[in-house]
Amino acid sequence: MQTLPTLGPKQGLIRLVSAFAAGASTALAFAPYGFWIIYPIALGLSLFLGKNLSPKQAFNHWLCFGFGSFVFGISWVHVSIDTFGGMPLIVSMSLMALLALYLALYPALAGYLMARLESHKNTSIGKLSNLALFPALWVLTEWLRGWVMTGFPWLWAGYSQTQGPLSALASVIGALGLSFVIALVAASLAYACARPKSLSQLLPCMVILAVLALCTWLTPKLEQTSPSGETVKVALVQGNIAQSMKWQPDALWPTMLKYMDLTRTNFDAEIIIWPEAAIPAPESLVGDFLANANQVANMHDSAIITGIISHRNKDFYNSLIVLGNHNEAVQESGDYISANIQADVGVGVGVGVEPEANKGRNEFKKHHLLPIGEFVPFGDLLRPIAPLFNLPMSSFTRGDYLQPNLNAVGYQISPAICYEIVFPEQVRANVNDDTDMLLTVSNDAWFGSSNGPLQHMEIAQMRAIEMGRPLLRGTNNGVTAVVDHLGVIQAKLPQFETGVLRAEVVLVTGQTWFHRIGQAPLLWLSALIALGAAIIRRQGR
Repeated sequence: MQTLPTLGPKQGLIRLVSAFAAGASTALAFAPYGFWIIYPIALGLSLFLGKNLSPKQAFNHWLCFGFGSFVFGISWVHVSIDTFGGMPLIVSMSLMALLALYLALYPALAGYLMARLESHKNTSIGKLSNLALFPALWVLTEWLRGWVMTGFPWLWAGYSQTQGPLSALASVIGALGLSFVIALVAASLAYACARPKSLSQLLPCMVILAVLALCTWLTPKLEQTSPSGETVKVALVQGNIAQSMKWQPDALWPTMLKYMDLTRTNFDAEIIIWPEAAIPAPESLVGDFLANANQVANMHDSAIITGIISHRNKDFYNSLIVLGNHNEAVQESGDYISANIQADVGVGVGVGVEPEANKGRNEFKKHHLLPIGEFVPFGDLLRPIAPLFNLPMSSFTRGDYLQPNLNAVGYQISPAICYEIVFPEQVRANVNDDTDMLLTVSNDAWFGSSNGPLQHMEIAQMRAIEMGRPLLRGTNNGVTAVVDHLGVIQAKLPQFETGVLRAEVVLVTGQTWFHRIGQAPLLWLSALIALGAAIIRRQGR
């Protein structure tokens, strides 16, 4: 068994600071900067600096890398805590740092397992097995980060390639597959740098890069999605409502009238999108407005998809509904709205009605709720502590994981509300062969002029590539955009401005490989690699 070197305190500190700096640099690989090349280089550098460490040293090394990555990459989190959570700046920064430290545990776990499982045999097979082990562990821990405690899959390494040369591969292997590829490139770079003058050290790196180049070139040529020749006119309304006014009772009617006024001259569009909670009230309070909007949209043969607060009995949902449309489900929904508004006082859409009566509704209820923002774990304990735990509309009920597509003038639209777009398997599960477009609506006003909304947009683009479908993104104050099935933004509105984005969306037929197979094959492969490394390590002992 190979003896691991002992580092002095000064050397150890320099190495940890270097790992932190390498992690911090990865923030530049994501939006709005997009320097995609930084991520594999930073990861490879950290691998090179962290070679031959004990498991404990490796854990601390990669904890520093992860902390640097997240404390800079998600620094925007403190904006909502400080500005809208009623917490002092020092407290908001501390909470953000604690979140970054928690997220850093996942790359730290990957580093720890790497040190435990890697082969110390000074042979080509032993070294090459380590090349596969690191990407496998990196992917497994990124997947865990996107699942544990409802998940936070932000800043997956693969998202750094949304605008990079490897982006086309996501239609086959997805964002998590791109994370595997980036980690593989990083491992090969670290392997090559160990003995840069040795051809045997350089050869694996050269082969991996050559294969990647070939796959990237071939993937678009083997693509099984193509334009159908049909287009649809859309209009996305960006209301730019100040977050401080969003949930004020006095602002309700001015807000709704603003959206309707912006829409009036755009009814030549077939589909009109209003953002998340564009109508910031339960349906029962705005029945007359909904009935009027439904009638006006029907007069123009259009459909309005709007965010709203829906409720059934005592449960409230962050929802999307379709107004207008002239299709059976929406007409039933419209009649249902009118009937209930004229019924008992205080009884709104769906309140007091048996579940069977709601089956025909053209509606989507958000499933993946945001902790603290939309539900508060241990609410009875936390809510009395600080205003942060009493944000407006932080008591939503979860919708179903699988829901029918929305039907808008005959087009099938698969929606995701805000945070849901970061979960590829949930999006994939709700896309079917008939889905024409993806839709995500959001209100990123919580995060001001930070990088958060731009990273959110980048993640949405990745979903378009994976699913091979055009994507509409409607927001309160940006980024409102139309994305094609290759993940390229076709049109967008400036942030923090009131406006309407008009576009003709090119529809697509066919399925991507990722839509067919999802993440499961990659996760099984990674698990088998890790298991194989554990067996080899045990036999070596």
